[in-house]
Order: sequence, then C-alpha cells, then structure tokens
Amino acid sequence: MAVPPGLPVVIVGGLHADARRAAVARLLADVPGSVVLHHDLATAAAGTVVRTIRDASGILDAGEAPLVNDCACCALREDLVPELERLRDTGGTRLAVVELWDSVEPKAMAEVVTAGGLTVTGVITAVDPALVLPCLGNGDDLADGGLAAAATDQRTVADTFARQLEYAPVLAVADSPEADDEDRELLAQLHPTAHQVPIGQGVSADPVDDGLTVPTPRLRPLSPLAQAALAGFDVEAAAAAQHPACALLPAEADAHGVTTLVWSRRRPFHPERLYAALEDLTCSAARSRGRFWLADKPDTLFHWDAAGGALCVESAGPWLASLPDAAWEMVSPVRRAAAALDWDAEHGDRCQHLVFTSPGLDRDGLERLLESCLLTDAEYAAGRDAWQRLPHAFDTLLEV
Repeated sequence: MAVPPGLPVVIVGGLHADARRAAVARLLADVPGSVVLHHDLATAAAGTVVRTIRDASGILDAGEAPLVNDCACCALREDLVPELERLRDTGGTRLAVVELWDSVEPKAMAEVVTAGGLTVTGVITAVDPALVLPCLGNGDDLADGGLAAAATDQRTVADTFARQLEYAPVLAVADSPEADDEDRELLAQLHPTAHQVPIGQGVSADPVDDGLTVPTPRLRPLSPLAQAALAGFDVEAAAAAQHPACALLPAEADAHGVTTLVWSRRRPFHPERLYAALEDLTCSAARSRGRFWLADKPDTLFHWDAAGGALCVESAGPWLASLPDAAWEMVSPVRRAAAALDWDAEHGDRCQHLVFTSPGLDRDGLERLLESCLLTDAEYAAGRDAWQRLPHAFDTLLEV
C-alpha cells in the first residue's frame, strides 16, 4: 500500500493513555520518516500548552503555545495546523501522527486539520478492552480527574470516552491480560462497524518490495495499523454518521453476557411519563443513544445520549416530515437517504429509535418500561391538537 502524496495526517486519541502511547509507538516503528505531534494540556493551569514533536529516536522539537481565551483546547486548535504546515513545507516527513491529549475528542481536531487544507488519512482511537466498562460507568466530571480541557469544560469521563470511541472508524486494541470475553464483546457491540487492529501486530519479519520509496536499504510492507492510518478518512461522512437522524447505531446482539436492544416504534412518547422514567432508563444500560419524538412537540427530533448514569437530551432540529418540500434541498443527501429508508406513510421520518447496550441488560423490563411511556390507544386517537396540550414536562430539561 503506497503512502499518499503530500503530508498524510493520522489522528490518534483516547482516554486510555497507555494504549494510545503504544499505538503511536507502533506507527513510529512501522512507518519510517513518521513523526508525532503532541500538545500536552496538563500544563494549562500554568497558562501554556506544551508542544512536542518526536520520532522513533526521541524528541526533535519542543515549544509552548499560549492559552487562547483561557482555553487549552482552543490553543491546540490555533497551534496544530501551523505546526503541521511547517512539517509539510520542511519536507522529509512521511506521516504526521497527531497524538491527542487524554480528553481531546477526535471529531473537532479532524475537522480543524481538514479545514486547514491538510489531508486526514485516518482517525484512530486506542482502547484497552478491560477499561471500556469502567470508563462508560464513570460519571465523574473530567475536571475532578484533572482532565478538563478548559475551565468551562463540563464533560464527564463517560460521555467523552463514548464520543472518542464511536467517532473513530479504526480502534487500536491493546492486548490486555485483564480483558475477558465480556469486555471484548462489549467493545464490539458498542462500535460494530469499527475496524479493530491489535496494537501489537507489527510488520512482517520478511521484507517484501511493495513499491514504496523509503529511506531504508530494504523495503517493508506497512503494518495493519499503518495501513489503517493511511486508508483515508471522510470528515463530512464521519459527521453525518454521528447525527442522531442518520447515525450508524448498533444492531441487535446478544453474546458473552452483553446485550444490545434496538427499540423502534412509531407512536410518540407521553412527555410526562417519559420524563418520570428517565432515571430508570438512563441507568438501565452502560450506553444508550438514539432519537425520539414527544407528543407535545411533534415537529422536533430529539437526541438521546446516555453514559455513566447521566443523560443528555437535546433538540437536533426538525423532523424532515415537518419541513416544506422546498427546504429538503438544504438537508444533506445522507439524511434524506436515511429518512427515505425508514419513511412512514402517516408520520414520515418521525419515530422512536433507541439503542441500549450493556452487560446484564434486563431486556424484558426495559421494553416494558419504554412501552409504558408511549401514548395509550385513547391518547393517540385524540389527535395532535390534544397531544400538544399535554404537560410540557421536558421544557425545564431543554431550557425552553
């Protein structure tokens, strides 16, 4: 596999720092001429972000970037592209590996690099399977563990890890002796479309001429991780895959004590009954996500995003069925296609589509609870005018 022209950039992130460092070390060892650019946000309290550039032999350059608006992550955004441009213009760098600091999420950085005119060829999240469930169950604020990227950072460990895991198309998986079949199954069900690459799997011991031009007397094939890093990455498609209207959510599964329940219905939720059940629903699974609609707000698509015992509910804009035909041209083709695949003659794309993944999931009890939150036959038959007079139980949560 040939390395693309220009300066290929691969982003490697993840809260599992040991696994992340091992993945980066593997890339440095397997791709001659590669360098790693890393911004350490742990020094932000002192007013700066420390930047290092290193190759397989050690540190090549170090410097500091001042905080921007008292935000370490903003400083990273401001400093990242100029440093990558300098590496590109200097020449000699075959692959630029951007190693993200612990809690930095890859989506924002991939979009920053692409907007800067550089080519992101891969996004990788490094994972230790034994730490997946502990991270998903950790509802602590990042700030409590010294992992906040800014003074205003209100993210939790669980929701940050979930986004890191689910955005990346490639997972670099550590060979963890503490991990069991349940841990590995949980990882597989949380992100079933991910390409999992063992971190410890290096290049073949037998050199083979693959047509690459490398500064070594003998040519070697690229390792599986290096191939994944250079396979290509579409920022727009990745963003669309995260939008609740067209997200690539997990499918039904049940293996090694881990279950994924996919619950879909066309009838709207009764806002008051759903609100009363939120705590039980949120705590029923290690991870749950999806989209839903409320009877009192029939035109609004709501996003469900829960991890670590905490739930985020927010408006994701209108359902397509609520828009005039002329407005459809302003909607992405991916979303239009997703709606068309699941279109209902009466309700259009309005639906409940929630996915719950967890070890020991009480599937039957969860389904009963969800069903109890829907409109009854009599409530449904009363029609939309009556629905919109129901108690607006979510207004406080949504800060309407």
